[in-house]
Amino acid sequence: MNWIKEMFNVEKPIIAMCHLQALPGDPMYNDTCNMDRIVELARRDITSLQEGGVDGIIFSNEFSLPYLKHVEAITIAAMARIIGEIKPNIKLPYGINCMSDPIASIDLAAVTDASFIREVMTGIYSSDYGLWDTDVGKTVRHVYTRRLENKLKLFFNILPESAKYLGCRDLSDIICSTIFNTKADAMCVSGLTAGREIDISILKKIRMLDTKTALFCNTGCNKENISAILPLCDGVIIATSLKMDGKFENPIDKNRVSDFMKIVKYIR
Repeated sequence: MNWIKEMFNVEKPIIAMCHLQALPGDPMYNDTCNMDRIVELARRDITSLQEGGVDGIIFSNEFSLPYLKHVEAITIAAMARIIGEIKPNIKLPYGINCMSDPIASIDLAAVTDASFIREVMTGIYSSDYGLWDTDVGKTVRHVYTRRLENKLKLFFNILPESAKYLGCRDLSDIICSTIFNTKADAMCVSGLTAGREIDISILKKIRMLDTKTALFCNTGCNKENISAILPLCDGVIIATSLKMDGKFENPIDKNRVSDFMKIVKYIR
């Protein structure tokens, strides 16, 4: 897992989410918050995250609720514009999460020079969005089609939010077969929804099963639990607890970021 330190310049990186506002075509899109305003809000969040000391960033269309199984072209275009406009301000390695479409995420990574994507790429689930199916063979081949095999890392969300694995398979079997069949760069473990804590026992179980594949806690990290979570994994992905008042819908609070990173640096 030397690639983690090479990419983020630190062991056990803290990767923070830049949640883009609802975009044109989304149900929550507000005409008063036009694209210029959305770009500016993203730029402010990026500034707060970088000045607060995080190690990496993921851009996601988090407020495109409810999510589509296949993202529309207007969403991809909007995300590409936002990232393109603020790219001169980005000083950290960054990734893409085009909810919940790994093919779209790969294409966005190709045109924005992102270093990794985070997506649900394996399994079939019963979810709030209906039957949630995947095609990991197609997804991985798409990386090669775009000639990104030596540039792009794949973060597999193996226990996605708002969904349950369809079928009676033990977690141990899912982890072992996912690693064998996909050679995943990293595995991400989530709680029920954004900001929800995960069951630490699951992290412990996965760590015992595999010590070679990178393991990331995907949701629910905060100042109170990071000292228990970080030693069990190779990094965390975080968003809600870094926002003003710790609320999902609010912008990033630089002071909360700084306070969190002080604890992280002490642990590391």
